[in-house]
Amino acid sequence: MEPCGIVRRFDRNGRIVPPMEMRLALDIGDNDPVEFTLEGDGIVIRKYHPSCAFCGTSEELTEFKGRYLCATCKKEIAEK
Repeated sequence: MEPCGIVRRFDRNGRIVPPMEMRLALDIGDNDPVEFTLEGDGIVIRKYHPSCAFCGTSEELTEFKGRYLCATCKKEIAEK
């Protein structure tokens, strides 16, 4: 990943505001969830796309106790 040349500082509450150009490019709007991960010595911020806790698909999801299940896994669990 190459640096893009935009520098932001954390405020005293530990917050930063990602540049508007980047949020627009990733279609991240107000109140959209984002995901933070550590990769090497950096922090990666991505738009959050929920997926099934078991198979990873993002189709036909149902939320259950803070986790997402797809229709296929939900059906398989119900049959057991």
